[in-house]
Amino acid sequence: MPETYGLGPIEVKAINGNEVELVAPLTGSGYSVSGCSGGGSVSSNGTGGVGLTCAEGPAATINDAMSLKVVKTLDSAAVLRIGPTG
Repeated sequence: MPETYGLGPIEVKAINGNEVELVAPLTGSGYSVSGCSGGGSVSSNGTGGVGLTCAEGPAATINDAMSLKVVKTLDSAAVLRIGPTG
């Protein structure tokens, strides 16, 4: 992930119906999300992680910098579209 997104590599933990469970390490000093459920924890030096559950549909905004959209889910695969917001 680009440093400006504030997240490290995203890992898909599970696919349940039309929802995808994701985890990622935090690389910045804060964290915000709209459009997906979940949360994270941030320590004083910017380390920590985040867990998200995102469903097919409109894109979520993470850290006011990254757009994450679950395009399609299948039994054992998901198509995600990740890019800058805007």
